[in-house]
Amino acid sequence: MILTQSTLPYNTVSFPGEQILETALSLSASSLSNLTFNVTGGERERESRVPQSMASLASSTTLISSSTVLLPSKPSPFSPAASFLRTLPSTSVTSSSSFTSCFSSIGSLTCIRSSSRRSFAVKAQANDLPLVGNKAPDFEADAVFDQEFIKVKLSEYIGKKYVILFFYPLDFTFVCPTEITAFSDRYEEFEKLNTEVLGVSVDSVFSHLAWVQTERKSGGLGDLNYPLVSDITKYISKSFGVLIPDQGIALRGLFIIDKEGVIQHSTINNLGIGRSVDETMRTLQALQYVQENPDEVCPAGWKPGEKSMKPDPKLSKEYFSAI
Repeated sequence: MILTQSTLPYNTVSFPGEQILETALSLSASSLSNLTFNVTGGERERESRVPQSMASLASSTTLISSSTVLLPSKPSPFSPAASFLRTLPSTSVTSSSSFTSCFSSIGSLTCIRSSSRRSFAVKAQANDLPLVGNKAPDFEADAVFDQEFIKVKLSEYIGKKYVILFFYPLDFTFVCPTEITAFSDRYEEFEKLNTEVLGVSVDSVFSHLAWVQTERKSGGLGDLNYPLVSDITKYISKSFGVLIPDQGIALRGLFIIDKEGVIQHSTINNLGIGRSVDETMRTLQALQYVQENPDEVCPAGWKPGEKSMKPDPKLSKEYFSAI
């Protein structure tokens, strides 16, 4: 889907094929309220108006700039035709807080202006919407466990276990084995909390197998207590919004999924930043506590045995008066 404008404040123009556009566009919010989306998928085309809520930006002007960007002529096969296109990592956006809050419901955006004609494109992706509170995207994939090839289907855990699903960039790297082995060493603690751990990367099961057959002193994993899933098609990474498109690898995303299959927590680290098993464990325990005690909430840094609070203006005073 591409939103284009050839004559401000509004007019719709389509971009044929793939084009490389370099831009810097100062765009006023009053123009946004008049823009039209052209949605193409196969032989079908339809239009929809930009949400009226964008008009709230009329009091400010937002500068949106981008380096060289390649716009694909076809939508992703993993999203409906009506989905926006993903903003590429090369894009930088400078905006007011009102701009951020207004557009947060439709994901990240890029406005692009062509040097050959006065036109721009806005692109984002529906997959960028928050996953927390929604059903986890289901998947079935090959995996390695106990040095054997197995099948893992996420929905098979529904009604049975919580799931810690974490993505890492690549096998035989540097930060990744420290995280993977740390989760494995603490697996019994997760097991006591009725929780399964699943590691996912875009590597093949053959790469996973070779890695677990390599000793830890040589940068390998040794035997693990949970499966390593192969996302060689990158479908799972795309579904959970952690794939870096131009690199073909996943960011360090971590998701806690409850027994109903609902994502209750997510964190995404950049490639060079390892995650904390302690914090993952603490968050899981807090989640399970509030699900078992729905009339209570857990304050910052809460751990089992510590005081929780009531989500009520009067009843919460009991907690605050004790700290």
